[in-house]
Amino acid sequence: MNATASFYPPVQAIAGVVIRELYRRKDFYVLFVLTALITLVLGSVNFFNEPKIVRAMKELCLFLIWLSSLVIAITTAARQIPAERENRTLFPLLAKPVTRSHLVLGKFLGCWYASGLCLLVFYLFFAVISGAREHAWPITHYFQGMVLHWFLLAIVTALALLGSIVFAAPSSNNTITFIIVTGILLLAGHLNKMALTLSEPLQTFVYAIYYVLPQFQFFDMRELIVHNRPPVPWLIWLAALGYAVVYTAVFLTTAFFLFRRKPIN
Repeated sequence: MNATASFYPPVQAIAGVVIRELYRRKDFYVLFVLTALITLVLGSVNFFNEPKIVRAMKELCLFLIWLSSLVIAITTAARQIPAERENRTLFPLLAKPVTRSHLVLGKFLGCWYASGLCLLVFYLFFAVISGAREHAWPITHYFQGMVLHWFLLAIVTALALLGSIVFAAPSSNNTITFIIVTGILLLAGHLNKMALTLSEPLQTFVYAIYYVLPQFQFFDMRELIVHNRPPVPWLIWLAALGYAVVYTAVFLTTAFFLFRRKPIN
């Protein structure tokens, strides 16, 4: 109990610094402006009075929400540890009663919490304007979609944080992480079908990649929200959250392992 109580205060302090840093930078304000613009565009659908156009604009808005949230999560996580090293604050920070595990977990939680606050702003604006135009308030859809989206960002944040330990420059980490995340979003769900067209041993290799990679489509409720379909059954929803926790833990554990063996000077 005492060990747990002494472990979390440094983690919470580091996470708080990360959140404050995000709102001091331009990222959050750009995100807020994008949210306002998306809201205005969606509000203009009222002039068309056409259900198909409403669905198209909802789909566009949700796509921009996903894109913006990924940009915020990846760029924020990718610069955390390299910035500490570049500013020469990493060694004094670790000289205090702060371990490397404290630092990695605190950076992760700060980035994840900040991403969650940004998501809340996005989905709140989207729900208000969409509800005003369609006169429907599918709160369950929005709640499930936002939480699934947030847990997806946990995986992405942990991956970007791991990349910040492996790659020296945040720019290269940003690029590689974006490529990996985009590739998983676009291709990972189709690897099992692709494997059926291949011969051995390549078929087994592709199947192995399919089962090892996180399947981001488990967290994507955009189609259900756009077309007003029934929400996800709660047991499946909880299973998806557990799935995200497992992959996040794998990436964070790998980051802990590599960071403990990496020289800080």
